[in-house]
Amino acid sequence: MLFIDPENAPGFKRTLFNAIVAPRPIGWISTMSPEGQVNLAPFSHFNLVSTAPPVVMFSCNAPADRHEKDTITNVRATGEFVTNLVTWELRDLMNISSLDAPYGTDEFELAGLEKAQSQKVRPPRVARSPASMECKLLRIVEIEPQGPGDTVSNVVFGRVVGIHLDPAFVEPNGRFDVARTLLTRLGGNQYASVGPLVELSRPSPRRD
Repeated sequence: MLFIDPENAPGFKRTLFNAIVAPRPIGWISTMSPEGQVNLAPFSHFNLVSTAPPVVMFSCNAPADRHEKDTITNVRATGEFVTNLVTWELRDLMNISSLDAPYGTDEFELAGLEKAQSQKVRPPRVARSPASMECKLLRIVEIEPQGPGDTVSNVVFGRVVGIHLDPAFVEPNGRFDVARTLLTRLGGNQYASVGPLVELSRPSPRRD
């Protein structure tokens, strides 16, 4: 068995860690500055935290050219953001929106994406996304560098205050059609859609 010490393995986080904890859903986060400038960026460190209350999280490391990403700056200032589901068909436009553009750049316009108005928050939604969640900031947890090569990481927790669903992706039984929509992040620059699905019922307690 190969053993790796993360503190003494250069490049461990990106080359191995991300690939081990995969696949990961992508949170396509739209935010707005207090002045009304819109930002859109994808985050593969994104997931559900709680269902009651409904809470999601996303996190990112500080970029090399500034102290934090525009998304974090906007969320700190306004306390609002929207998560938009990325589908296989939207993969190229999502990738365009990941460009390290100057602060104030509208990635919606950069990628040619139509905006849709939200109901309870100011940031717009991605109109073509089959599922968007409007969120209010709960807290931001800062993970400080622990050693050489580490950067500051900010973990954002938001309470979902509104959900937009495209009816075309809601099955008759009320389930959301994950297999037909979800794009996931693997290791490096690898992405994938959802493969075959299998249902496993939780085992019942044994009664003698």
